[in-house]
Amino acid sequence: MGKRIIQRARGKGGPAYASPGHRFAGKPVYTFNTAEVIDIIHDPARDAPLAKLSTDRGEKLIIASDGMKVGDKIDMKGNPTVGNIMFLSKIPKGTVIFGMENYPHSGPKICCSPGTTGTVVAHDEKKVVVQMPSKKFKSFHPNCLATVGKAAGWGRRSKRMLKAGQNFYAKGARNKLWPRTSASAMNPVDHPFGGKTSPGQSKSVSRHAPPGAKVGSVASRRTGKRKR
Repeated sequence: MGKRIIQRARGKGGPAYASPGHRFAGKPVYTFNTAEVIDIIHDPARDAPLAKLSTDRGEKLIIASDGMKVGDKIDMKGNPTVGNIMFLSKIPKGTVIFGMENYPHSGPKICCSPGTTGTVVAHDEKKVVVQMPSKKFKSFHPNCLATVGKAAGWGRRSKRMLKAGQNFYAKGARNKLWPRTSASAMNPVDHPFGGKTSPGQSKSVSRHAPPGAKVGSVASRRTGKRKR
């Protein structure tokens, strides 16, 4: 009798595969008018650092912009300087922004990853057109808020993992499965692809297969090499 394979165990959940999202520092919001940066903090559930603000409505958190530092002022009625939060209708064309709201008062939802930006392309009475990182164009309500600049932490992936131990602790902090073993290198008891008794078996599996067997190409339309 086999045991639960990794795909099934991760799907069920549990402490071994839990996301660090439950340890998040807080939800970034734009519910204030003026603020001052009092600290830059790390959020275990995010790649981008967060800025802790002292606002006219208490302490709040936002996604820090590149170059933001303690002591910086934020004024929603100010100029479109880096780190300032403004209505899209007030941001000039060609300005680089991040942390856009999907709709007014939704909070920052789009372009929140480190280094991601959008560019204001056009203004209209009922919409503002923004070019997304994918080069596609998306329309927003003019009263949606966004932060000028780009999200901080964009150089995080540039630093190389010089030792396996560094990767081990980095993955462990986020409960990521590492090191990852090839399925074909496992034993038959651990994975349907394991063992050397059935070489060349198909990767395609039925949509109605039991969880322990549902690996590889599930209900694939086609298999094999694509002809040129």
